[in-house]
Amino acid sequence: MQINLGKTIQIKGDLTGSEDLTIDGKVEGKIFLEQHHLTIGENGDIKADVQAKGVAGKLIGNITATDRVEVTSTGSLLGDIRAPRVVLSDGARFRGSIDMEPRSGARAGSASRSATAGASGTSGAAPGARTRTVAPPTGTAP
Repeated sequence: MQINLGKTIQIKGDLTGSEDLTIDGKVEGKIFLEQHHLTIGENGDIKADVQAKGVAGKLIGNITATDRVEVTSTGSLLGDIRAPRVVLSDGARFRGSIDMEPRSGARAGSASRSATAGASGTSGAAPGARTRTVAPPTGTAP
């Protein structure tokens, strides 16, 4: 079942659910949909930390997903992503870090993948972590 929050709905605080959710309204706080998907519609204005199975759309906040995070060509994310699969479509805007943990049941001892992007181009990852720059720094000379 898919639940929709229309563009006139405004929520401040924690939002918890056990169904897939589409938000076209405004949410400030935290969103918990642990085994379900969150889709942020064209009119959605989200400033929240999110825990869900999958997330798609634009928001300001950190995302922890058990399956996949997708920032579409019209989407944007200002915050950190922690998910086993991440899709940044051509044209998507992203500033933050990405931590791609191995799926549960993966080989013990396998290294996690980490990436960071943004205007500063700095990693912020722990020393010794494998990182790569997703977007080139802006305004710097070669």
